[in-house]
Amino acid sequence: LEGDIVLCAPVVAREARAQGQAPRARFAHLAVHGALHLQGYDHERAADAARMEARERRILARLGFPDPHGRRAG
Repeated sequence: LEGDIVLCAPVVAREARAQGQAPRARFAHLAVHGALHLQGYDHERAADAARMEARERRILARLGFPDPHGRRAG
């Protein structure tokens, strides 16, 4: 992997409140999202976004976090 993941705690906390998420869940989602980008995932096209979001859901579920996209895993 090459790159960095930088999260601004006040911004993440504000986003969590605005989205009705627990701050820990928002931090987890952004960390997973960033790590997936570092592995080559992107969301420029609908098919790529669906693939990335599915991967995010699986990883976050294994870590005990809800789906950040508001869908049920299935």
